[in-house]
Amino acid sequence: MSKGRSIHALVILMFTQFISGGVTNTKGIVLDQVEKDLGLDMGQFGLIVFIFQLGFTLASLVFGYLTDKNGLRIMTIAAAILMGIGFFGTGFAPNVLFFLGFYMLVGFGLGALGVASNAIVPVAYPERQNQMFNLAMGVYGLGMVVFPQILNYLFQFASWRYFYAGIAVSLIAVIIYITSVAFPTGKVEKINLKAFIPMLKDAQFVFLMFFLIFEVSAEVSFTNFFPSYLKSQDLGGLSTAEKEGMVAGILSLFSVFFMAGRLGVAYFSKWINERLILISFSLGSVLVVSISFVFATQWPYLFAGAGLFFSTLFPTATAFGTNLSENAGSALGLIYVASGIGGGIAGYLIGIVSEYFGHTGGFSIVIVFLALMFITSLFMNANKSKLNKAT
Repeated sequence: MSKGRSIHALVILMFTQFISGGVTNTKGIVLDQVEKDLGLDMGQFGLIVFIFQLGFTLASLVFGYLTDKNGLRIMTIAAAILMGIGFFGTGFAPNVLFFLGFYMLVGFGLGALGVASNAIVPVAYPERQNQMFNLAMGVYGLGMVVFPQILNYLFQFASWRYFYAGIAVSLIAVIIYITSVAFPTGKVEKINLKAFIPMLKDAQFVFLMFFLIFEVSAEVSFTNFFPSYLKSQDLGGLSTAEKEGMVAGILSLFSVFFMAGRLGVAYFSKWINERLILISFSLGSVLVVSISFVFATQWPYLFAGAGLFFSTLFPTATAFGTNLSENAGSALGLIYVASGIGGGIAGYLIGIVSEYFGHTGGFSIVIVFLALMFITSLFMNANKSKLNKAT
């Protein structure tokens, strides 16, 4: 591929990763504001999280097929358009119903852009895939760190609506850029539905799916419900504005640990196997979140440490799954399904529990998800899988 195409591919990849990281880490902050602006109850709050995850999961499953049929450029533009419409719609939604509909488009667009950006790397940088994916991971983490601070500053004089409208405008610029430059051409790996059967019959892959259900449940619950939970606590007489600043600071620090953890494990994984990483980091996440929950009003910044232990769970579990099967595309399909189930159900469940038992009762379920995840990790052992013999 020409140098020009590679540079354009890199620009698109870095932008999409920066936006994805930022949006993912600020959903909870924004939804906390939406809750007050549109008069949401916590059950509706959870439904919004479910809708977003549903859109994200659908995109992850179908976008690879559509990209294979229509090409990378067209589908990247389509993903950006859908995401832009979603952000414009949610930014100007007059009521909960409109917000739900457009927020699903945001989730779909975000998932679609993720598939497209992952497809760009092997096409544009076939000899440097690992380097580029690590770079993208770093930029994703940078978005997670920066966006909460942008929101905290914006809330001093404007609402969340301007934040989402601003992202939509930036996506228009991306669409113009994509249509005017030499764009890489390539295909994503197809999902083979027949390959699902031996995977679902393999105990180790089933353990992996349950691990991902619990892991994504915990991570989605934490990032979406932590802002409203912490603001409901008595933090030594802090005002609402001061609590919002604290939430932004904790989430940014969480993201710093998150980014450092991923980069660190990417290096040390040469010497440590996936099973040991999953068990140790699962246990660490249970301990850190549980201790932070107990001392939430005294030392709320302890929650930021969870970022270190959350950081590598999903990518390491994904690697565990793709290494089990010779059909990586199909393995990723089931991984997306498990992730969607976990994120969607968890958001709705915590919303309902919070409605009846308050923010503290709802947020405490995160510890249950983490404990179940840790227990599941103890049963995961790639050496006991028969998949490689079956496929």
